[in-house]
Amino acid sequence: MTQTLQGIAPISHLGVIRVQGDDAASFLHGQLTNDFALLDLQHARLAAFCSAKGRMQASMIGFKRAPDDILLVCSLDLLAQTLKRLSMFVLRAKAKLTDATQDFQLLGLMGSAVPDAAQAPWAVQTMGDAHLVHLYPAAGQPRALWVAPAGTAAPQGPALSAQQWLWTEVASGIATVSLSAYELFVPQMLNYESVGGVNFKKGCYPGQEVVARSQFRGTLKRRAFIVHAASEIQAGAEVFAASDAEQATGTIVQAAPAPDGGWDAIVSMQISSAQEALTAGSASGEPLTLLPLPYALLEDI
Repeated sequence: MTQTLQGIAPISHLGVIRVQGDDAASFLHGQLTNDFALLDLQHARLAAFCSAKGRMQASMIGFKRAPDDILLVCSLDLLAQTLKRLSMFVLRAKAKLTDATQDFQLLGLMGSAVPDAAQAPWAVQTMGDAHLVHLYPAAGQPRALWVAPAGTAAPQGPALSAQQWLWTEVASGIATVSLSAYELFVPQMLNYESVGGVNFKKGCYPGQEVVARSQFRGTLKRRAFIVHAASEIQAGAEVFAASDAEQATGTIVQAAPAPDGGWDAIVSMQISSAQEALTAGSASGEPLTLLPLPYALLEDI
């Protein structure tokens, strides 16, 4: 039985890209996997920024502070290169992109620390100068991302550690793409289409044809799964199935120590390996136990 985590955690592994200007939403609409053209002030978007081959170069949660002011929260170790590459596509659009990590503070809220916990994932509440983005739950507990200008008084509640928050990210089943996962996956290999991260009805963006083909032609052979190990496992490590000791079946995307001991991780791997014995690092490595996903997968179209 997983112990219940309640409280507020510091977040230092994520950064903020700020996009300002009259064309901020339309510009992002043409670059990311989700619909930013119809984004309102009450919702956020999970999205991927892909290469021309449809491989994820970053993932982000985006929301509007104002009609011409959008924040993108992404992995800090990919922020600089993501900002640089996104800026290359601005051209004549009225959109200015900046690294605003130092201008905002991020906190993770879990369990009883989440106000109005019945809100659906990706709903946004405005709380003075702060914005609260409701996330997918972990271990049945509500989660939210609190984003506010630097210096804003933080909400009050029990303290959670950064490591505990990282575990809630793993337990939610929604991976954040970091440097170790750069250009390894199309969005569906991390289940992004099943958690609101891909809009198949919107127009073109880099890699759109590959992402659409993976969905509509039934060519997707990898998915994201949650696993548990008795000992430490790390992002970037390969995963092996019992049927093939030579060829890895997947990769650990994100890992964190579990509250009750051991480590939990999100693994992107061959769907066909889900019924096999799994190990991390090598065929004789740390045994992995498959855990249930906390959300349903969207059926292939």
